[in-house]
Amino acid sequence: MPANSMSVCTEEETAWIRIEGRANFNSSVDFKAVVNGLVEKGYSRFVLDLTHCVLMDSTFLGVLAGLGMRFNNNHNGGRGPVIELLNANARIADLLENLGVAHLFKVVSGPEVNSHRLEPLEHSSHDRKEVSRTCLEAHEMLMRINPDNVAKFKDVAQFLAEDLKKQD
Repeated sequence: MPANSMSVCTEEETAWIRIEGRANFNSSVDFKAVVNGLVEKGYSRFVLDLTHCVLMDSTFLGVLAGLGMRFNNNHNGGRGPVIELLNANARIADLLENLGVAHLFKVVSGPEVNSHRLEPLEHSSHDRKEVSRTCLEAHEMLMRINPDNVAKFKDVAQFLAEDLKKQD
């Protein structure tokens, strides 16, 4: 199994995204772009199949939480986009709880998405600055959502901000 891979299939208003391996900073830029593109096309229900996802790093979780916040803020009588996390393992579920972001998602269990319907996403190459910016935004989001995360991520955020300034 590769370090990480993503596959997508769509039907009506639902987009299924299977994440395999490690959901990390390398895949977070592509993930954010895919979800934003699907929202623009009118998809309003996102099912993330995590059956084969072994872990999520803080950057990916921050990107995911940012999308969850945006969607929750856009709920018009419950008709805004929804993110469901399908078959998250105990490690990922614990991370969601410990970082105080579990409330942003509907966590469900059930059969995984049919592999034959999924189309693999190609990994895009992103420059260092884009990855650093995404990492910084993700950690800032985690700190904004839950003040308890400030102690966990303030040094990382400071490092990333300084690194971005050096890249300019």
